[in-house]
Amino acid sequence: MAEMMSQINSKSPVGIRIFILGVLMAISAAPLDAKTYPRRDAVVEAFEKVSPAVVNINLEYEVRKRLNPMNEFRNPLFEEFFKDFFDPDFDRRTKRNSLGSGVIIDGGRGLILTNAHVVAKSGKVNIVLNDEREYTAVIVGSDPDSDLAVLRIDSDDPLPSIEMGDSRDLMIGETVIAIGNPFGFSNTITTGVISAVNRSFRSRDRIFHDFIQTDASINPGNSGGPLLNINGELIGINTAIYAGAQGIGFAIPINKAKRIIEDLIQYGEVIEIWLGMDVQDLDNGLTRYFNLPSRTGVLVSALDTDGPAHRAGVRQGDVILAIGDRKVASTEDYNARIRDYAAGDRLKLSLWRQGLERDVAVKARIFPLLKAPGLAYERTGLKVDSIATGRERYGRQRVRAETGAVVTEVRKDSALDRSGVKPGDVIRQIEELPITDTEDFYHAMVRYRKKETIVVLLQRRTQRYFITIRMQRAQNGSQG
Repeated sequence: MAEMMSQINSKSPVGIRIFILGVLMAISAAPLDAKTYPRRDAVVEAFEKVSPAVVNINLEYEVRKRLNPMNEFRNPLFEEFFKDFFDPDFDRRTKRNSLGSGVIIDGGRGLILTNAHVVAKSGKVNIVLNDEREYTAVIVGSDPDSDLAVLRIDSDDPLPSIEMGDSRDLMIGETVIAIGNPFGFSNTITTGVISAVNRSFRSRDRIFHDFIQTDASINPGNSGGPLLNINGELIGINTAIYAGAQGIGFAIPINKAKRIIEDLIQYGEVIEIWLGMDVQDLDNGLTRYFNLPSRTGVLVSALDTDGPAHRAGVRQGDVILAIGDRKVASTEDYNARIRDYAAGDRLKLSLWRQGLERDVAVKARIFPLLKAPGLAYERTGLKVDSIATGRERYGRQRVRAETGAVVTEVRKDSALDRSGVKPGDVIRQIEELPITDTEDFYHAMVRYRKKETIVVLLQRRTQRYFITIRMQRAQNGSQG
């Protein structure tokens, strides 16, 4: 370079020397190893592939706010004078919006998967697609226990849908992508890694099991949106963030969701399997009595002799150590594990009996509705009959309700007997289920047979009131 500059300086005019000098300086300043990298990577491709199937869920619901016009009159004399001029039912209705996310899992049928808590409030469910098409959705089915819901929209035009992945072989540290509508910002994408699998965490009133933990940012409004692997396949549904923490989010594994989705589409609810046995947690005394190596597992405390478990060889006093390849440490674990199975599936139970381990295969069934009246009496102390029968027995003046299940017997000295429930009262609602006849009542008993308490709406003549029923522990194993 120095020799070349010397020749230029001695033989070239000033202008040419300045021009050549600038070119040489530019060449010398350019990095010798400059490279360009492809910007369209796997994350970009996954987002472009999936984003058309991610929807914004906008729930419009009405809030009734009881107004007290007396608040306008701070003078007690004014309050006393005006109080009779106002309707005691005077109120104001306001509309609120609740934002969430969802993903189209079947474009042909217009089926959308989201969280149950996103659509928990009753109201109009609006769906907005990525291309700004808008629809009104109906709720096909919702399951608060798993926090999953399926919606349906009707469209004359084709709808995009997502490709289901497999959440059984997830790897700690693999890249994942979350898409949703946090704070109303539609189709927001965040990336991260899988931090853990089969994670359990506690909410305010219960424990959730077998979740994917990720550090991909999940914010309010992301709920119900998809968690993707690097190939753009659906591996989970974003559900929750850990309060007070950053970089800790949870998603429902898609393989766990698939079984729930099938029930929600077919039945509108999740049909829990029946094994015909009741289980309880172990304490130190039981652990010593059954000579267990450690305090782990659940004790079979009762069996239905007609049930699948008894027929498969399970016996009262057995300790269930595992279901499939998953250990069972508590009744909560047990209930969470069996929710992953459908009627007709075979469950491998690992048992501890008289100091030895053994395996049995139990074929799951649906709870027989013929056993529902016995279950209801066992768990609540109530017997019921139809409105028509109730009116014949107690008179039309006593049974004023047009629909429901009439109480015909209350077990003596039961909690309901002591709380004042009497024959002739009409059950109108159990939890969120309206009760129109005895079949509805028995259906509700089967559905909520494992709950410790249920809320019931009773009607006596024209008066309605809610009571809480504490469910009694099953004695013959028929509850599970």
